[in-house]
Amino acid sequence: HQSACYKLPILKDCYNTVYYHKMRYLCFILSAVTLLFGVRGFGNPNFPSRRKGLSSSLQQSTNLDLAMAPASTVEIISKTKVGKAPNGGYYHRIKHSSESTGTAMTFGLFLPSTYNVSSSSKTPVLFWLSGLTCDDTNFAQKAGAKAFDAAEKEGIAIVIPDTSPRGEGVPNVDSYDLGIGAGFYVDATNDPYDKHYKMRSYIKSELPQLLKNEFKLGAKSISGHSMGGHGALRIAFEDPSSWVSVSAFAPICHPTDCPWGEKAFGAYLGNTDKGKIYDATCLLDGRAAPIVEFDDILIDQGTDDEFLMEQLKPESLLSAADKCGQKVTLNMREGFDHSYHFIAAFIEDHVKFHAERLSKAETMEALDETNYDFSETQGKPIVCKAMVARAPNQPMMEEQITVDTPKAGEVRVKVVANALCHTDIYTLEGSDPEGLFPCILGHEAGCIVESVGEGVTSVKPGDHIIPCYTPQCGEVDCVFCMSPKTNLCPKIRSTQGQGVMPDGTSRFSDQNGDKIYHFMGCSTMSEYTVLADISCAKVSKNISLDKACLFGCGVSTGLGAVWNTCKVEHGSSVAVFGLGAVGLAVIQGAKMAGASRIIAVDVNPAKFNVAKDLGATDFVNPLELDKPVQQYIAGDLTDWGVDYSFDCTGNTEVMRSALECAHRGWGESCVIGVAASGHEISTRPFQLVTGRVWKGTAFGGFKSRRDVPKLVQSHLDGNLPIDHFITHRFEGVGSTNDAIETLHSGCCLRAVVKYGPR
Repeated sequence: HQSACYKLPILKDCYNTVYYHKMRYLCFILSAVTLLFGVRGFGNPNFPSRRKGLSSSLQQSTNLDLAMAPASTVEIISKTKVGKAPNGGYYHRIKHSSESTGTAMTFGLFLPSTYNVSSSSKTPVLFWLSGLTCDDTNFAQKAGAKAFDAAEKEGIAIVIPDTSPRGEGVPNVDSYDLGIGAGFYVDATNDPYDKHYKMRSYIKSELPQLLKNEFKLGAKSISGHSMGGHGALRIAFEDPSSWVSVSAFAPICHPTDCPWGEKAFGAYLGNTDKGKIYDATCLLDGRAAPIVEFDDILIDQGTDDEFLMEQLKPESLLSAADKCGQKVTLNMREGFDHSYHFIAAFIEDHVKFHAERLSKAETMEALDETNYDFSETQGKPIVCKAMVARAPNQPMMEEQITVDTPKAGEVRVKVVANALCHTDIYTLEGSDPEGLFPCILGHEAGCIVESVGEGVTSVKPGDHIIPCYTPQCGEVDCVFCMSPKTNLCPKIRSTQGQGVMPDGTSRFSDQNGDKIYHFMGCSTMSEYTVLADISCAKVSKNISLDKACLFGCGVSTGLGAVWNTCKVEHGSSVAVFGLGAVGLAVIQGAKMAGASRIIAVDVNPAKFNVAKDLGATDFVNPLELDKPVQQYIAGDLTDWGVDYSFDCTGNTEVMRSALECAHRGWGESCVIGVAASGHEISTRPFQLVTGRVWKGTAFGGFKSRRDVPKLVQSHLDGNLPIDHFITHRFEGVGSTNDAIETLHSGCCLRAVVKYGPR
């Protein structure tokens, strides 16, 4: 009745009075007939007997056997063949006693023909949460034909729970948007609803566990409509690691700011403000980073939905998503309203959306090689191997060190792979004014969270993260994090520069008990390290960590210099000085931005081939010129210079050349490379007076916790290839010195050292 009864006041009143009492009278008559003749008297041989335990028809079935214990409290109400496929699946209505609600609860369950409880391959399941006035049957009756056919084709199950507790003693009011049929997927705390209205716990925990125990179903996704869309988004956002994907039809996006939500939260929780923990928009708005478990959130919304402006407010969700970098795909469907006709029109798209991700999740789980058990190390110091730099210009030594437990706001991680960056070498050579010894270098890594300190909620053990030397606290009083102009969060800058954790102490000690300094807040040339939680960018587990590490510095810096710092436009001309990993990332980013001419500059012509593959159009070796390279570019190759130039060398003379080849009047030159201690840049002031802009970038302007997960997802989507950056691989932390020698050879872009399982 959601399609009509709660849209129009007259029909709503009819539903709540005359229609309601007529239906109760009809149900009484049908119940009496059932008692006299039994359900099989209706002539349906597939309608199983109504009893507790496994129904006889299910016991006799083959691939649809349900592995319920003989003493199970699950009651099969009905089983119906559905679907037009050659085999087709079965739609069941199932009743059980709920500990969450303290009542009997009924749910629908579609199982595809491929379902077999005896198989080692578990059938994934899509949860569908219905909207106001609905029960467990509405979706099956009004959209099930298309939904079940799509699920049969994809080989996934669909579970359709009720929208509230029902039965004797369950409080109710004479209103379509509160009480029975309107549980709002919260755990009520306010009398008289606090005893039975626990739909959050029921959907989040109890029902998934029942499906796992009784039906052996596998990975799960969640979707819903209207109030159910709100429930799907909120439950998925609360515990994203438990759900593979989430979508919604016309969801109530900002319930604390709409009449339906205000009424429900006031009644169930005591006031609207307490409903913020159940508000999807509020949950996203409070994040500094996207929910990496969800590469996309699919929402369909009808343009003629009468509740769009007052109740649903998708623009609020989109604004919060944009703030934290969460991808949301909103399809505005022309002419559609709020009814089940709208759902039926697009439900196949949503089933396919979830099926693709559920299938990938099952595959990744089977192939996952990073399922570590950290129970034996959590809460204790860890003794492990690390490369310790004892002094400048001396080879690092592989030593056994102790890594202390994380303190408040800290995260201890297992480093799986570390990529060498020239900044590490620059410090090892004594060129870094902040370089402190002895220290553990390394800042470009892929890691797994081993344990977390007090107050850490952004990551948990088992999460995959990329350490970021540019942190992002995301606090509302941090003018840097709140500004779109910069990524330079200063929250831990002072202690990071002193080689210690935010509390002023180190988590590393050697075999003599002497402290070892941290480096750039990362120190990833160790099998384990400790980071500030605001330096941890949580990323998808679908990327291997020996690739993910590249996004920790060089590749991200080069791409961001183009996209964020300079914002290179389509058709622009670009010059790139220095063709290491950062310079090549600049070329790749410029090509992706649509630059029409990309001039690659390096004294090693062996690097020109890979530069050409990534999009470079012109190649210049300054050693072969009879004039300064800036004069050659702004005079011979071009009339007035290039629109954008980038220094990726750290050489102050090259920085000047890059500026002076920028276009008169508007050219911009970006300094990316870090110069050695004591060096200064210079140029004639006239170069700036005539319109050139000199700027710099750190980590490419990316806000680390928000943007690094997006870069990783772009790679997973096939839009950002990075494999070409890895030219050499090594095994074991002790091989780091060999990797350094390779980096010095001139033929290495990135050498990745994989530490492997321990």
